[in-house]
Amino acid sequence: MESLLPMIVNLVSGAVGGNAAGGLMKNFSLGTLWNSVVGILGGGIGGQVLGMLGMGGGGGMDLTGILSSVAAGGAGGGVLLAVVGMIKKAMGK
Repeated sequence: MESLLPMIVNLVSGAVGGNAAGGLMKNFSLGTLWNSVVGILGGGIGGQVLGMLGMGGGGGMDLTGILSSVAAGGAGGGVLLAVVGMIKKAMGK
């Protein structure tokens, strides 16, 4: 279970990050459901990438590991939502 906690935190915080980004950037929002889906994907990717770089997804259940997982997942979710939103907007023109 200890090895799954950082991934779960990344995915949940990715969903939150995706919805927060969608709320802040209304023109890139995909709606609550798709903001969450894209955020979850971005959270997983962001957590893995930053974990490989040694900057996020600490891998432990200590406070630092959990906070780094939250930051990595939230940032990944927000960034991926912005990218997907920009692509969707560009394709709509």
